[in-house]
Amino acid sequence: MPFESYIFPMGLLLAALTGCSGFGAGGASGTPPSATSSATAAGGKPAAWKLAWSDEFDVDGLPNPAKWDYDTDRNAQGWFNHELQYYTRDRAENARVENGRLIITARRERLTNASDYGRQRFTSARLLTRGKAHWTYGFVEVRARLACGPGTWPAIWALGSKGVWPDDGEIDIMEHVGKNPGQVFGSIHTGANNWMLNTQKTQTTTVSDACTAFHNYQLTWTADKILIGVDNVAYFEYTRPKDHNYGQWPFDTPQYLLLNLAIGGDLGGAVDESIFPVQMEVEYVRVYQPVPGG
Repeated sequence: MPFESYIFPMGLLLAALTGCSGFGAGGASGTPPSATSSATAAGGKPAAWKLAWSDEFDVDGLPNPAKWDYDTDRNAQGWFNHELQYYTRDRAENARVENGRLIITARRERLTNASDYGRQRFTSARLLTRGKAHWTYGFVEVRARLACGPGTWPAIWALGSKGVWPDDGEIDIMEHVGKNPGQVFGSIHTGANNWMLNTQKTQTTTVSDACTAFHNYQLTWTADKILIGVDNVAYFEYTRPKDHNYGQWPFDTPQYLLLNLAIGGDLGGAVDESIFPVQMEVEYVRVYQPVPGG
């Protein structure tokens, strides 16, 4: 998913503000880059790793404020990637827990009375653990049913806590573009590997019922390798280069998690306004880490 709340070099800022495609897996044309759908490795939680953090969404109401914050930083200016949503804070219409699920809902509406209203005609939510929790290495599993329909762009992803994009890394555990239902893709972005250099690393897989059934979207992250998969099958692999530098592998430093449902933009594309409201539902988020000395 695109970076939108980092500090980043002025040259990248100018590129973003003058019409380049969004940060993340969009590529310069606003479509996913060349990809493969073949599985690369067995996935699933490493056997000895233990649960370090989770949200089971078992208390109805707003998302747990001890675990989640909201990203609203770019509402007034407009979000990067030419996205069309206004992200709300503490608003059950856009993010609520109900019957054991987090429900992120995008709606066709204008919040004209909001102090940071940026003329958006859609609302949604972007939750993140920034300032609450972050991790270096781990197995992340998010069980979700995705939003679908032209213009939807749900994502499960992570950003480097140091706060400079793309230098400090981005891991896209799941992105889905509603105009191509069932095509799920995973990506990494670094200083040396990112869409602006046309060097981003992205692969896709097909989850034919991603919009109607729950699936486990997974990241396995070690000091040597990143695997991204679905339902215990990894389809993306990025191995730490032997002669690596920080530009190639910034993944020895903490990252925090994000869950969001964007609308439109360079990757989301044209919006079918008849589909609203649309939802991404999440049954749980779990982070496992290796046991010290294990």
